[in-house]
This record gives sequence, C-alpha cells and structure tokens, in this order.
Amino acid sequence: MPRDIPVGNGSLLIAFDVDYNIRDLYYPRVGKENQTLGYPNRFGVWTHEGFSWVNAKEWKIVAGYVKETLVTDTRALNERLGIQLVCNDVVDFEKNIYVRKVIVRNLKNYEREVRLFFHQDLSVMENEIGDTVFYDAKLNCLIHYKGPRYFLINCSAGDVWGVREYATGIKRLRGAEGTWRDAEDGILGGNPIAQGSVDSTIGIELTIPPLEESVVYYWIAAGRNYGEVDSLNDILLHDKPQKIIDRTACYWQYWVNKEEFNFGNLPADVVDLFKRSLLVLMTQIDSGGAIIAANDSDIKQFAKDTYSYMWPRDGALVAYALMKAGYTTTCRNFFNFCANTITPYNFCASVMVEDGFLLHKYNPDGSFGSSWHPWVKGEEIHVPIQEDETALILWAMGRYYDLYRRTDEIRPLYHGFIEKAADFLVSYRDEQTGLPLPSYDLWEERRGILSFTAATVYGGLLAAANLSDIFYHTEKALLYRQTAMQVKKAIDQYLYSEKHQRFLRMIYPKKDGGYEIDATIDASLYGMFAFGVYAPDDIKVQNTMKAIEDTLWVKTKIGGIARYERDFYQRVGSDDTIPGNPWIICTMWLAQYYVAIAKSIEDLERVVNYLRWTVSRALPSGVLAEQINPFTGEPISVSPLTWSHAMVVQTVMDYLEKLQELHTCERCGRSIFHYDRAGRQQIKKHSLTYSGIIPEQKSIHYLDQVNIKKDDDLTTVSIDPTRCVGCGICVENAKGVMDLVEDKAKIIAGKATSWNIPPGFEKCCPMDAITVENDKRG
Repeated sequence: MPRDIPVGNGSLLIAFDVDYNIRDLYYPRVGKENQTLGYPNRFGVWTHEGFSWVNAKEWKIVAGYVKETLVTDTRALNERLGIQLVCNDVVDFEKNIYVRKVIVRNLKNYEREVRLFFHQDLSVMENEIGDTVFYDAKLNCLIHYKGPRYFLINCSAGDVWGVREYATGIKRLRGAEGTWRDAEDGILGGNPIAQGSVDSTIGIELTIPPLEESVVYYWIAAGRNYGEVDSLNDILLHDKPQKIIDRTACYWQYWVNKEEFNFGNLPADVVDLFKRSLLVLMTQIDSGGAIIAANDSDIKQFAKDTYSYMWPRDGALVAYALMKAGYTTTCRNFFNFCANTITPYNFCASVMVEDGFLLHKYNPDGSFGSSWHPWVKGEEIHVPIQEDETALILWAMGRYYDLYRRTDEIRPLYHGFIEKAADFLVSYRDEQTGLPLPSYDLWEERRGILSFTAATVYGGLLAAANLSDIFYHTEKALLYRQTAMQVKKAIDQYLYSEKHQRFLRMIYPKKDGGYEIDATIDASLYGMFAFGVYAPDDIKVQNTMKAIEDTLWVKTKIGGIARYERDFYQRVGSDDTIPGNPWIICTMWLAQYYVAIAKSIEDLERVVNYLRWTVSRALPSGVLAEQINPFTGEPISVSPLTWSHAMVVQTVMDYLEKLQELHTCERCGRSIFHYDRAGRQQIKKHSLTYSGIIPEQKSIHYLDQVNIKKDDDLTTVSIDPTRCVGCGICVENAKGVMDLVEDKAKIIAGKATSWNIPPGFEKCCPMDAITVENDKRG
C-alpha cells in the first residue's frame, strides 16, 4: 500500500496507508527505528448503528494535505453509520509530538452517542519482545516504553482532558489478536498494564446533537525517557493541540514559499506538485543529514528489507535538486553526514572507508546498511561498491559551490572527503582502457564498466579539480582534470558504438581478453549529458536519447519511460511490447534532456507535457511512487520515493532557468524574465499594489480580457495566461491600467474604461501573450 500522506519533522515520521491507518512510526531517526514494524494502528467509530474501523472498503476516504503545508486534510464518510470525519494530522515542526484533530459530524437528524477508538500497535525499538504499556493515573494517559524509548498517548474532547476509556493487552501471541478487538463492542476492558508483545486502545465518548459536530484531539509524544514525554504532554495541555497544528501549518507555508519563485507559464497543477514534492522530501530526510530513499515498510514483503537507507547516489541527486531550489541547509547537513564520520577501515561504523569510497548504503545513524553486493566472486576479491555513489557526492559538492560560492562550507570537506574520494576515482581505473574498473550499476543488478558510472566519474573528477583550485592544490587539480579527460577519451573509444549509433549500457572484460558489450537501451544513459561529459546537443547524445524515447516509452494509455529494455523488477503483466513499468525518475530525465536542448519557448511545451504526465500519475495527495502500473496508472513499489520527488523539483528548476535564458532582450542581452526572488521583487515594483497606490487588492476586479468602447470603435484586449510569464513590461507600459497578480499580468476592470491604448501596445509583450483587436463599427 502507498504511504500517501506522510508527516514528519526530521526525527519523528508518521506515515499512513490507503485505509488511513498509521502504518509506520519512525523515531528517533527518519528511517530508524520503525516503532510499528509496519502493522496497522487502527482508528474506529462506534454508534448504535454499529462499529467500523476506518478503511477504504467501508468508508469513502479522500486523503490529502492542507495547501502548501505538512498538515493532512483527510475526509472519511460512512453512510451506514451516518458519520463524516474531517481529520488533520501533523507532526510539530520542532517538537516530537504527533497530533490528530478529528471533527465528527452527525449526519442524522437526531442526537447520537458516538465513540471513537484509537489503537496503538507499537513494537518499541523495532521488536515485540519486552514492551510495556500502562495507564498513568497521574497524567491520565497511556505510556508505551522499552529502554530509552517512551511513547505517551493522550486525548481531549471539549472540556474533557485525558484518557478515560482504555485497554492494554497481548497481541499476536497464543491466539490473542490485540486490544483492537476489544473495541468492536464499543466498550474497553480497562486493564491497566501489559508486558511483552503488547498493544493498547483508547476510547473517547461523544454526544452529538442532530446534524451537529464535535471536535476531538489525539496525540502521541515521543521521547527517550518518562520526563521528556511528560514535558511534551505539558506543552499540549498548556498551549492546546490546535496551536500545534496552526503553528506547524504556518511554518511549512513560509518554508515552501521562502524563495518566492515566479513560475512563469507553468500550469498551476505543476506548481502545486513542485511545492508538494519539496514538502514530501522533508518528511524523508533525517535531521542528522541522511537523505532516506523511502519509508514504506510494505516493501519488506518482498525481501524482508526496506528502502529506509541512505543511498549516496539518491542522496546526491536529491541534494542537487534541493540546492537548485534554494534549500541549502539540507544539502550542507548531507555533505557533513558523508564526510564527518570517516574512521579507519571499519565498514560497520563509518560512512567512508580509508580508501576513499562510499559503500552500498547506510543507516540514518551512519552505520553500514544491509547489502547484497558480494565481497568475493569465485577466487576474486573485489570491492562491493557502486562507484557512481562516490563520484556523485563529489559532483554534487562541486555544483553546490558553483551555485552558492560558500568557500567556508567547502573548506572543511576538502581533505576529509573531496581529496580522498577523488584520489580513489583516479586510482580505481582499468590500466588498459582508462575507464573505471567494474562496479555495480545504479540499478544494483549487474556488475561491469557502465556508461552511467563513467559519466559520474568524469563529473566528479572535474568537480574535485575545480574545488582543488580554490585551495591552491594545483597538482591535485591537474591530476583530476587529466584523469577526467582520459575517462572521456575512453568513453568515446569503448562506450560509444558506431554500429548502434549510440552509447552502450556496459562493457565487461573477458577472461581471455577483450570485452563483452551490453547494448541494452537504458534510461540512465542520460548521464552522458547530465554530468557534463557531452553537450546535450551532441549527435551522440541526441541519438542515444532518441533511442531511449522510442524504445522505452510505455505504449499504453499510461505512458512514461521504463528503466531499460526487458525490465522485470516488479513488472506487471508479461506483454512483450512493454519494456517495463514506467518510472517517474526516468520520465523526468527525458524531460530534463528536452529542457537542455530547448532553443525556443515552443520547444519547452514538450517538457510541460512530461511534467503534467507526472501530475497525472501522483496520488490525490501529490505523493509519487517509484513505479507506475502500465495498465492502470496505480503506484507500484515504495511510495513516496524521495528520488521521484527530487526529479520533479530539478525538472521544474531546470525549466525556469531555461525560461529565463530564452527571454533575452535583443538590445541589452539581459533576461526580461527572472524566476528567482530578487528578480521577482524587481518585477513587482511595477505593480500598483506593491507601491501602495491601491491599498485593498482583494476589492479589485481583475480580468484577462476587456472590451473598450469609444465612439464607434470596439477594442478588445486579451491576455493569454498560459503564455504570460510575469515579466512586468506590459504593466509598466499600461500606466496604471494593468497589474501583476500572482506573477500574471491582469487588467484592472475599473480602470479599463478610460484606457487610451497606445498603438502597437501588444508588441511590448515579448511572449506574444497580449492581443489587441479593433472593430470599427462606423
């Protein structure tokens, strides 16, 4: 099941399934530990008409978020019970407190007794052994604990504060299913303590007048000891739960809009997905710096493992997307995570080994994660790595410096990470070809000399050379540049196939000399332009990207780009005409290519289509999965996938940068469209509302089209909002008749009647978004 409305703050993450059950509760790190082990924590309703656990079969559930926040907005309707629930879930942005607000609406025209039940199935510290849950009569709450983990459960309804109805007991042992069964008759047993494999349920009783509603608050405070959760509970009792919801909503609204981008002519649904992606990304990133791939415990059904790890590759590309969007703190924390825990060779306790490379994946605390990469093959001992993961961290650090020039932040990373990693990339090469030695591919399925890996090594070495220049390590800079050029020359010689007229996915050395080739068309070959090896309009890149689009586009009504030919990972069906399931990231890579080669605004229309494809494949909440069912469009595999959301963010930022590049004044050579905050503020100075001439913007009536009658002439002025990018030129030329509203030019209705439209006014718009039509009626 997808986790379609996650909420979190970097140390406490709550994720829900399609039935609106809490299925994952991570604390004290995002991705570690999952205190529920993926079991459902149920939410139920009892009335005299019957009992029902909230689920997608018996309830009509619409799960989403309050706009531009990490506050959920979930609606659930049960016609049989005559009950509607409106719920808001939030993890406080600062404190480890989860709050749920429930508005219970009585849809019957008579007074009713309604009882809500909240079930806690916690397996503290990720196992069911030795847990305790007890009723704390002093605080009027339940507390689950084991060792240094405490979870306090409490509630309020109207003037009633604290837990009054509860049950504690044994779960999944000797036939006992759990206390949730105790709730189904509407009455809880009241057992005050249970030990071992335990769960708990609390009940809240309401009396609701006809067609009226009542409000209930439920919360969980997470801490390392009793005193900590007691203090968090005091915050809720003093400030009230609604304040936690309101302040968290306020924080995230400011956070997601801090850059004040002008989104140009991007459709509103694409902008919404961009902002939702930024917010979802923050739920999957640990405050200690680890960028986690995904936190969806359902994936463990396949291999008894999860995606709750930091893959350096995913992390680097997510960090790059965030830095392009202006969220630098997360990037800096991630780089420090990768660099600051280097120890002598001990792969169980370090993020980087002494030889200068990163291993397969890591836990959020920096320890080495589980791996299926062997350390030996036959009699050969080899390094079980994906070399692109080391190279991409270097590349991302280089891009960070290029964008922000923060020398003081790069300086402590140089000797500790940059130099060591670059030295490894130089040394870990085939003497005969100059290419990187074999390692595992980015899909973690095959070992060889891969085009994607070679491209990242080239990009990483050039980044290391440029960073070495800053600190005057001239010999190192020269070495890294020369090696990068050798790698590029080797890519030309060994990884581009004249026969196929495109890049190969991989070559592999034969035991008797020479190389086997793998000419499979793979979406990851986009890396040849993405990491700077070739210009995007190079014929070799063009041929390769055309092959990707022609071969890997899924030819069903769903569409999208598959990873590679004959991809069987979680594949749906056996239709040989379908290369594999469509992936969000692969489709966004193709969109990024079309951004890179765009020469006109019209060229960018294809990119908008790909972005809108992604919008159509998101869950109603805006959450994106890893893969899509090629026949139904339903999410497959983990959801949300951090990488998917990052690629949406990067594609939008690439688009805005290209839009700015294409809007160049022919006379001065400067862009007339600015997507960033500084440019947006400059443009807004043209606005009447910005200058304060019109104090009450809400009272103004704005139009996209007006008809102006003067004598026998009728003049129609129209603005095409799909072409307008908010450059402000028309507003300045309109002399007070037009204004900028949410970065779009609008006509002020009250001023249009007296507008003396200058001849050729429409020509002032560089986007041709304005048309002026004259109809002489004399």
